[in-house]
Amino acid sequence: MATNGKEDDEIPPPQRPPSPPLHTTYAARAVHTPNFSAFRPRDIKIPSPHTMSYVAWSCDGRKLAAVGIDKIVRVWQPEKTMEIRAASIYSGAHADDVDHVSWNPTHPELFVSSSQKDRKIVFWDARQSRSIQQIALKLTPTQTGYAPDGKTIFYVSAGHSLYFLELGRNPGETKDTWRTAEEGRTVVASSALFNHAGDGIVASFHSEHTLRVFDYPALTIQENPAAHVGGCIAIAQDPRGRYIASGGHDSIVNLFDVTEWICARTITCCDHAINALSFSHDGEYLAISNTSTYIDICAVETGMPIHRVPTAGPVSTVTWHPSKHLIAFCGQTKVREGTTTPPTALVSLFGAN
Repeated sequence: MATNGKEDDEIPPPQRPPSPPLHTTYAARAVHTPNFSAFRPRDIKIPSPHTMSYVAWSCDGRKLAAVGIDKIVRVWQPEKTMEIRAASIYSGAHADDVDHVSWNPTHPELFVSSSQKDRKIVFWDARQSRSIQQIALKLTPTQTGYAPDGKTIFYVSAGHSLYFLELGRNPGETKDTWRTAEEGRTVVASSALFNHAGDGIVASFHSEHTLRVFDYPALTIQENPAAHVGGCIAIAQDPRGRYIASGGHDSIVNLFDVTEWICARTITCCDHAINALSFSHDGEYLAISNTSTYIDICAVETGMPIHRVPTAGPVSTVTWHPSKHLIAFCGQTKVREGTTTPPTALVSLFGAN
């Protein structure tokens, strides 16, 4: 914000309390664990033989978007209802199935969707049904993610390369639009995320055992810590900025201290390959989904399992609400042997709503 030469008259912004040091024990911080065993998953079944592939919360937590089975994006307001017919539908921009959706971290109405089949990234404003911009790609996008300021987006290609889009204004234009960033700035990655400052990228590769930490925008590699045997599949960032969690084919989750890039803790409660990871808003809990029919919730500071959430089938994505102990996840019901009942796409909620 501009000061207009009145710096002495400004009221300083409220300061966040300092985070406890890394060595502070779980018990010493008097963490009151929610009674997760009192909750049951709430499943929203969507008739389809295909799986729901991705869910994401808006930055204010009032909206939940889901994609995966058709050419549309569904957006619910869970505080009101999760009825199928109550979802807002965003369509007309994709020519094939939508695979991924990301919300702008600075604006609760803006989000972006992507499709591998039509090779397109589409920008939306949740207050209007038509898209606000579309970008056709030569590559197949598998994942998107915003920088913290909402002005840069990365996308990962099916060829495991990382590319960027930037929001800006071309000469002679009066409106900011999204455009492809400078060519030549690509790195190998299967999944990625921006750090909280927006000046770094953490990337993983499905067939390599290490993480890669780059500065941004130079994309010079800074760290390369060993993570998993057989490859790293999922990564997530602690909202307090202390840890990066990684999950791999080896069914192990590692928590890396981002100041030293050493593995501070290893979680071994899972029995199957990890699909997705998500930290709770307070950084106390980590939700872990895998290729089986459960989600594990573990304490971050001890690595101890807190609760196992049963699911109707394998979960492709799990994500904590930005301000509540509530997780959203998605996937597909598991076909039971000896039955002819087809699988059904699922969007589910679990926790304190």
